[in-house]
Amino acid sequence: MAGKKERQRRLAREHYQRQETKRAQRARRLRTGTIAGVAAGVMVALAVGGFLVFSGNGKPASASATPTPSISASASAPATPTPSAAAAVAEPATHCAYTANGTAARNVGFPPARPDYKATYQASIVTNRGTVVIDLLNSKATCTVNSFVYLAIKKYFNGTNCHRLTTSGIFVLQCGDPTGTGSGAPGYSFNDENLAGATYPAGTVAMANAGPNTNGSQFFFTWKNTKLAPDYTPFGRVIGGMAVLRKIAAAGDDSQNGPGDGYPHRYTAFKRVQIVFSK
Repeated sequence: MAGKKERQRRLAREHYQRQETKRAQRARRLRTGTIAGVAAGVMVALAVGGFLVFSGNGKPASASATPTPSISASASAPATPTPSAAAAVAEPATHCAYTANGTAARNVGFPPARPDYKATYQASIVTNRGTVVIDLLNSKATCTVNSFVYLAIKKYFNGTNCHRLTTSGIFVLQCGDPTGTGSGAPGYSFNDENLAGATYPAGTVAMANAGPNTNGSQFFFTWKNTKLAPDYTPFGRVIGGMAVLRKIAAAGDDSQNGPGDGYPHRYTAFKRVQIVFSK
């Protein structure tokens, strides 16, 4: 009897360890860097690559092109920049540094170095599935918001599609790569912000990345409360359209990156991103 109980405890421990390993692997895929078992190309832009992503023509990427926002794509990507050891900047920031990095998926230039740190911003992301409205956290992630607003005004996101959906362990929809491969970036990177005590409840909008201080254009929505290390800059919160995100998630994904991690079955494309601001 004792032997049977010991075996049951051992099996339970092994099951728990397997689940923890899977959870950690999924969390790592929120990075834009290379993931073991995935093609070596790194998306260095939303994050510098981005967190989760797919194909730029609005169609799902082939199996060889890994959707990522933290998943590497088979397409070659700019080399991952060495993380800088920059000290945390007091927020709201009055000056932003955007460093040239790799080839721009869409060449729209760089955001202004002097952000409008006193402004209040909202973004309406109009998709083929409905509109998602987010409050942008300009007082907490000023340079990130400055970049997002700039890219939106330049129509960088128009016609792009969300390339990755996770439905097990972590619960995110990743978007922001014009190439749709997970390797697309805006041609620049910038440092992390707003990480102290960062959490990722449902409705969080945060940057995908390839490691510390490698943000670009890729970002993700959490469509359900998600436990992640505080490594991804939260820069917005959904105030309208959570039902849109949940409906996309409910349709599931193709699991091309593993169970519950792949291209969303419910194809989601950005028609436009509208910015509304006030002083």
